[in-house]
Amino acid sequence: MTLLKVDDLTAGYGDLEIVHDVGVTVGEGEYVALIGPNGAGKTTLLKSIFGFADRLSGSIQFRGEDIFHTDPEEIVRRGVSFVPQEENVFAPLSVKENLRMGAYTRDEIPEAVLAEIYERFPRLEERTEQKAGTLSGGERKMLAVARALITEPDLLVLDEPSSGLAPNLVTELFDEIDSINAEGTAIFVVEQNAEEVLERGDRGYVLTQGKIQMEDDCSTLLDAPEVQENYLGG
Repeated sequence: MTLLKVDDLTAGYGDLEIVHDVGVTVGEGEYVALIGPNGAGKTTLLKSIFGFADRLSGSIQFRGEDIFHTDPEEIVRRGVSFVPQEENVFAPLSVKENLRMGAYTRDEIPEAVLAEIYERFPRLEERTEQKAGTLSGGERKMLAVARALITEPDLLVLDEPSSGLAPNLVTELFDEIDSINAEGTAIFVVEQNAEEVLERGDRGYVLTQGKIQMEDDCSTLLDAPEVQENYLGG
């Protein structure tokens, strides 16, 4: 079953078009990667799905229902969570308070969900009363992902999760993303570390100058000469 379907989407900011006639899909339980050069429009595409960028034309559907004009809060209620690259935690608030903020669409965080979060990210439980702004970069990324999982989404959308992390933390974080996907949550991820994400994902897209240039299985893209040359240093 298709969870997310984006057709002929043109989006940007005001009159400035950044992505042009883009089409992508994410199936239930699927792991989909989006790669491309800096400035290609990858982040704008993710933001437009949530209404943080201006949707100018096209269509966006989630579980077959139109969300083109739907606001971010309602999109979260329908089962999609978004982890932006930057400003993804509330620095003055504690870890626990950040998690509560992630549950704003629920009356409270179910104890079972919180236990699962702490089991997945034990360092967050150790720092539950610590201010998010005092966490390490890796811990802040963990907290951002954890907060997005509080609503138990069907689709988790991530923008550059490895940005700014040391190599060992990149592997650790992507291992957790793999685990989240293995437990049934679909993943749609923008990532500069093309090799890491293509080795782990099911399907991938290459976005260049605001348009989809390639689409295939991740393993096929990983071996493609264009991808090797432009994104893998081959």
